[in-house]
Amino acid sequence: MEEELKCPVCGSLFREPIILPCSHNVCLPCARTIAVQTPDGEQHLPQPLLHSRGSGLPAGAAPPLDHDAAAGPACSGASGSAAGGLGGGAGGGGDHADKLSLYSETDSGYGSYTPSLKSPNGVRVLPMVPAPPGSSAAAARGAACSSLSSSSSSSITCPQCHRSASLDHRGLRGFQRNRLLEAIVQRYQQGRGAVHGASAAPAVAICQLCDRTPPEPAATLCEQCDVLYCAACQLKCHPSRGPFAKHRLVQPPPPPAPAEAASASPGAAQGAPSGGGGCKSPGGAGAAGGSSGRKFPTCPEHEMENYSMYCVSCRTPVCYLCLEEGRHGKHEVKPLGAMWKQHKAQLSQALNGVSDKAKEAKEFLVQLKNILQQIQENGLDYEACLVAQCDALVDALTRQKAKLLTKVTKEREHKLKMVWDQINHCTLKLRQSTGLMEYCLEVIKENDPSGFLQISDALIKRVQVSQEQWVKGALEPKVSAEFDLTLDSEPLLQAIHQLDFIQMKCRVPPSPLLQLEKCCTHNNSVTLAWRMPPFTHSPVDGYILELDDGDGGQFREVYVGKETLCTIDGLHFNSTYNARVKAFNSSGVGPYSKTVVLQTSDVAWFTFDPNSGHRDIILSNDNQTATCSSYDDRVVLGTAAFSKGVHYWELHVDRYDNHPDPAFGVARASVVKDMMLGKDDKAWAMYVDNNRSWFMHCNSHTNRTEGGVCKGATVGVLLDLNKHTLTFFINGQQQGPTAFSHVDGVFMPALSLNRNVQVTLHTGLEVPTNLGRPKLSGN
Repeated sequence: MEEELKCPVCGSLFREPIILPCSHNVCLPCARTIAVQTPDGEQHLPQPLLHSRGSGLPAGAAPPLDHDAAAGPACSGASGSAAGGLGGGAGGGGDHADKLSLYSETDSGYGSYTPSLKSPNGVRVLPMVPAPPGSSAAAARGAACSSLSSSSSSSITCPQCHRSASLDHRGLRGFQRNRLLEAIVQRYQQGRGAVHGASAAPAVAICQLCDRTPPEPAATLCEQCDVLYCAACQLKCHPSRGPFAKHRLVQPPPPPAPAEAASASPGAAQGAPSGGGGCKSPGGAGAAGGSSGRKFPTCPEHEMENYSMYCVSCRTPVCYLCLEEGRHGKHEVKPLGAMWKQHKAQLSQALNGVSDKAKEAKEFLVQLKNILQQIQENGLDYEACLVAQCDALVDALTRQKAKLLTKVTKEREHKLKMVWDQINHCTLKLRQSTGLMEYCLEVIKENDPSGFLQISDALIKRVQVSQEQWVKGALEPKVSAEFDLTLDSEPLLQAIHQLDFIQMKCRVPPSPLLQLEKCCTHNNSVTLAWRMPPFTHSPVDGYILELDDGDGGQFREVYVGKETLCTIDGLHFNSTYNARVKAFNSSGVGPYSKTVVLQTSDVAWFTFDPNSGHRDIILSNDNQTATCSSYDDRVVLGTAAFSKGVHYWELHVDRYDNHPDPAFGVARASVVKDMMLGKDDKAWAMYVDNNRSWFMHCNSHTNRTEGGVCKGATVGVLLDLNKHTLTFFINGQQQGPTAFSHVDGVFMPALSLNRNVQVTLHTGLEVPTNLGRPKLSGN
């Protein structure tokens, strides 16, 4: 269970854990180190997810990381341990690299990739601001927090699922504390003797922010910040004005007596302070009295109100003021106690399946260990028999005897390796399932409904996923203890040199089974999954996935490796592909599986690509709206790539100031992105002002046409790769003759604009049939 109680950032037991929007947990001090500032206009997630926590900040205001950000010292908590934990997660990603077969040509190109088993952590750690000469460490921490507040927004990335979320005006304090996890960590520490040195408890509570040695005695405790301050640090870091004006300052609680700390039981530790794993927590003394001393949870929006109901829509506990005044007024709500019992029952029911699988796994491990013993005994018996037969053949069998012994040893080692690999794999799954069971049982023991409901959905899903991991056939031996070796000792002496084992070589693997329920298509990519039939004892070294060209042509290899799930990108839209897979080992290649037919999307759905655009491009509205922070033209590409077919998309002009010249068209992936689209040989575009438009390629201007854009105008782009034409429309009227003749390859939607223009992309459109003809105006 210890793995369930460790922070994914620092690797230590959780200290003041908070629940991120993705349901994962992280230490509050570690969260301060991985929270980052983003410049104006940069956006990590779509707006509904970024602002799902209901920020009340005005546009352009930067939220602090938490309520302690203004105080300065809170920004430095656990930065060293967090940085050390992150440093070890970036290496070793290529241990299981597969051989990939990539194919591309001028009229079509596609490649493949497989899920990575070892992805880097990807968490960005906030660098500490160096202290100016002559300044104190506390001033340096304050400078770090000031630099955070100077940016336009703050966000935090989950170190487990890598999802990002913005911070509202409350900063990290806006995330709810996982009180159940705190209590379980405390009980776990006490149960293992982790709580030491109770007799050395200080005679008085000390300030948590002092730079002095030793620290000054604490004079006040902030109930909202949960931090102890001496008089000097309280005036400097927690003034009674601004955002701290409504914080309640009380006398610090006395530390636990040595006798009380030494006699504390695990049952009394349920009300112990959060952050028992080494984090300074002022609640340590007040919580030593057991569950009766635990602070009753209050609503973060209305700090004086207790939770009383459960919002089904938002899946979070709420108070009555949230229903009367807040955003939960029109949501479906249910009594807190009823939902608590319901979710406990669901978790208990889900645990039953995992418990049964764990029992089967233990029995299976016993079976595997018996097979190990049988393999050892049978191998030794067979060696003895072989030696006796070879000795009877005297000199003629001497050289052949060594070869046969070697073959028997290899067969035994192969079987032992297969069984040991299965034992290690099953042991790992069993340990994970057992740890999850113990953690869930500890959660069920808790009597905090709201805290339980905060994590119950995620735990139920994890338990269900854990149960699904014990797939059919996982608890069956992959090899037999018997040796399929037969030695015929009766042939004449002249046949001795041809003597060999019968049926010693393994057979080729059977045809894989395609898992149709997991095979799917999305836009112009397909995903295929397969598995080997049950009771397959032939070893499998890898798989070969083949795909045709979408027109019923010949099959081509698109993937070679050990994975059983593969996604192929870059296919043609509105095309039908046939796919098949076969397995291979040292004996050869097995037969093909059945062929599966997959249909790609009829029309292209795509957005602007934030990874390929110029750094001055600003994307919003789920990457469908684009503008720029520079007065110079900058280029951004779409996420789709076309090499065949007819495609149409539109761009709506949301803002058009000072008569700029935006350009619309297509480009190669290597197009220059710091100048107007069409000025190099990698782009074909129409640039337009408020009166007329021109076609441009290689900085050559042609096909001037009357008709410009303004706010509210719609620009259509029609790309016909079957006829090799590119046509533009403004408000349904064709602009000039078609261009782009006799050009092959892969093209991406492209746009260039400056800060005076903002456009919104519309995709997934059928090719219109009622478009007007052009109005030419000369060159």
